[in-house]
Amino acid sequence: MDSDEHKRVLDPERDTAALKALTHPLRIQLLGLLRQHGPATASELAARTGESSASTSYHLRVLAKYAFIAEAEHRDGRERRWRALHTLTSWSNESMEATEAGRTFVGLARRRQIEHLERSLARYEADLAAGRLGQEWVEPSGITDLMPRLTAASLTELFDTVAGKLEELTARDADDPRAEHVVFVAAGLPLAAPEHAAPEHADREPEDHEAEDRHPADLDPADLAPADLAPADPAPADRETAGRDPEDRAVTAHDAEDLNP
Repeated sequence: MDSDEHKRVLDPERDTAALKALTHPLRIQLLGLLRQHGPATASELAARTGESSASTSYHLRVLAKYAFIAEAEHRDGRERRWRALHTLTSWSNESMEATEAGRTFVGLARRRQIEHLERSLARYEADLAAGRLGQEWVEPSGITDLMPRLTAASLTELFDTVAGKLEELTARDADDPRAEHVVFVAAGLPLAAPEHAAPEHADREPEDHEAEDRHPADLDPADLAPADLAPADPAPADRETAGRDPEDRAVTAHDAEDLNP
């Protein structure tokens, strides 16, 4: 396990038990709440999750056992308070793909991100309708769905570019009172060509209407099975998840009306 005060890096060979511990959905939620909202007791987290204090207390101890959280300074002497040790959990996709435990963890983490996106969309719509978000957020908010043709190197470069720009803008807006928490989920998932594609037509000059990219909505449903569409993490070689609380103020990425998780 390599880590610093900002990032916990998981290795599937050395951290097998920690990976299994983090696959429990309530533990992921508890870790996200501590990361987003700061130290809390088992009772406070029970109230937020709808679980019993006994349940949250048990799962918090498991997270502490594998160094995801630690005891925080107590507000009083009656109940233990917990704090997150890192703001991000990171891993190498290539290393994770090499072990069963790693593959299971990554699959569950990605699907958790899809669920988080769904809750974030509902929260964003509710916040906008209730006036908790100003109208200045309407235009830049949204979800975009594109199907570019890229090499693996280009996809890596794309994620690196986005991550770099996001870090720059986050630092710039850190003390701006107009800033809100923004849910930003990026996905980059290559899809193999359908097996039924006719190779004999590969060299044929496309007609005008065939030269246009097909919109995802026009693809065969078998080509875009929902179970295969999961949000990617910030960088292909070094995936990260902040374990965000679904109660975060939700505003998504820029939408160029292109009508993307």
